[in-house]
Amino acid sequence: MQKTQPLNAAVVANHTHSQVKWMTCLMFFVFAMTTDAVGVIIPEVVKQFNLSLTQAAAFHYVPMIFIGLSGLFLGQLADRLGRKKIILFGLFIYTLACVAFAVGQSFMFYLFLLGLCGLSIGLFKTGALALIGDVSNNSKSHTSLMNRVEGFFGLGAIAGPALVAVLLTYDMAWEQLYLLAGLICAILLVIAWRMEYPAYTVQQQSSIWDCLALIKNPYALGFSLAIACYVATEVAVFVWLPTLLQQYDGQWTTLAAHAITVFFILRTIGRFLAEWLLSKFSWTILLAWFSSAIACCFVLSMLNGVAWALWLMPLSGLFMSMMYPTLNSKGISCFPRNKHGAAAGLILAFTALAAALGPLLMGIIGDIFGDVRYGFYLATGFALLMAAGLWWNHFANPAEAQLQKYSH
Repeated sequence: MQKTQPLNAAVVANHTHSQVKWMTCLMFFVFAMTTDAVGVIIPEVVKQFNLSLTQAAAFHYVPMIFIGLSGLFLGQLADRLGRKKIILFGLFIYTLACVAFAVGQSFMFYLFLLGLCGLSIGLFKTGALALIGDVSNNSKSHTSLMNRVEGFFGLGAIAGPALVAVLLTYDMAWEQLYLLAGLICAILLVIAWRMEYPAYTVQQQSSIWDCLALIKNPYALGFSLAIACYVATEVAVFVWLPTLLQQYDGQWTTLAAHAITVFFILRTIGRFLAEWLLSKFSWTILLAWFSSAIACCFVLSMLNGVAWALWLMPLSGLFMSMMYPTLNSKGISCFPRNKHGAAAGLILAFTALAAALGPLLMGIIGDIFGDVRYGFYLATGFALLMAAGLWWNHFANPAEAQLQKYSH
């Protein structure tokens, strides 16, 4: 009997961990449906409400700002209240906000709902990211699981824009995307409520300033800045590429119409391949080479015009695939488990800040010079900065000792 009990406990723990992993994957899938569909929604919003590029960019930066504020000031609640409570609360708010898209039609009302969506995503995403740390045995398994979860995010990013395209083809409202997301999220809310969670000791000492305090930590700040450069580069593609490709008049118009879908498909394929790549190569060299490939795609697109951007911008998704989940997991893994919520919140804040400011600045530059192409020059600068930083990271490898310290 003494041997049977640990065995049964291990079986129960493995089953719990498996359920948590699948639930986390589905949560990332559903919120990606809405956040990454903004690129195909913005042109419709511009026509619907007669907006400028800068005004329309609010459809992206408003939820991103609230995701960032939520992660920065509420991320530590995943450590203080526990993972389950914060996930349930976030999923509940997200469900209500999505369903409310059926209530009214005005630009300001939509922005209000998008702000609520951002607030809720910040809550349940930090809880989910902390959970990933709870069910991971070490830094390597944490990174592999993060890439798998982000792979499901990629699937949602494919499904969302594709569904909007289908809705528009049949003269249906794009708002129905949010109604579907709300329905799926309601189901997830029930699943999350009934599910068993891994054992976790609530941190009574945590405070609202835990995330801000981590800014002083060189590992938290370094990974957050690297992620900010990456995100500013990535969102440039899925927010503004459809607008840029409206200038294309060549023979590949079908590809131009579905360029974002191709981008998301390649990004998703790369994320599911990342677990295999990380088992063969060092994460530092992979990120260095992949960031260089991204920078090449942007530079060549800017030098040779929209005909090259049609091919190279979607192709960049393949190289972007493992960037975010790997940087995110390594940043979180630099800290003990009781700080994973705060670390995830800080990184999420930088993620959302870059995702909000990057497209906004691109829109402003595009309005000033009369062409969104000028905004892509800024994104190219971010891509080059990211590549330089990740080559330095490969040769210096400053986080290796910290990752080994908290490898559990």
